[in-house]
Amino acid sequence: MLKLRALPAFTDNYLWLLDNGASALVVDPGDAAPVQAFLQQHALQLSVILLTHHHADHIGGVSVLQRAYPLASIYGPQDPRVPAGIRLHPGQRFSVEQLEMQFEVLDLSGHTRSHIGYLASGNLAKPQAQQAAILFCGDALFSLGCGRWFEGDAADFAALLDRLAPLADDTLLCCAHEYTAANARFARAIDPTNVALAAFQREISLLRDRGEPTLPSTLARERAHNPYLRASTPGVLAGLAAHYGNFASELVGRLKQIREWKDGFS
Repeated sequence: MLKLRALPAFTDNYLWLLDNGASALVVDPGDAAPVQAFLQQHALQLSVILLTHHHADHIGGVSVLQRAYPLASIYGPQDPRVPAGIRLHPGQRFSVEQLEMQFEVLDLSGHTRSHIGYLASGNLAKPQAQQAAILFCGDALFSLGCGRWFEGDAADFAALLDRLAPLADDTLLCCAHEYTAANARFARAIDPTNVALAAFQREISLLRDRGEPTLPSTLARERAHNPYLRASTPGVLAGLAAHYGNFASELVGRLKQIREWKDGFS
């Protein structure tokens, strides 16, 4: 049976790992140490490394892992800044036989120009098996937030939302950072009368008080609470109007307003 694990790294990163008890796959290993420690503790062989984008906290451990596990395949976007041996295009599909999983590459550009995500689904040995898809989304989307648009803009993020729209509500969202509590405070500032969001914020606080991760999230949860995914709802529109004096008529403009507000929020 496949197990999904979040390995903490640095201050707030999660290095996502999938394993079946023998082989393992790791996503965005910015630090090799926690990955190696886990692999050794559980006698796992690293078979695959997936990279979403070029930032150091996502690729910094690749060279060490490559030396320790030279047979591991390294996948990444079409970007020379990413140390991938197998370069992928959005829309491409590939299989990881060791884990009996298949992956679809999604264009999640915006945070960086070549940012991709990996949608994991199915069981190659049992294609009829029902299981939630898993989206490894790097820094493109966070629980209750999204990554800064360093090399993209609000239009890129609007296009990203269109690409996520067909995905099932139960899709697990594996974000690369534990930002949920801070994002919840901002989400409440935009939509202060949202009772469901207030209840979710309390749940987040309880998890963090116990030292537990708030991730993975689900697309259903984000569609219900994330202000970037709710930019056309009455509560968010009222919040934008109260903050700016008005809200943009187009979605791209509203996303830009939310991002600019968040960037100055404390």
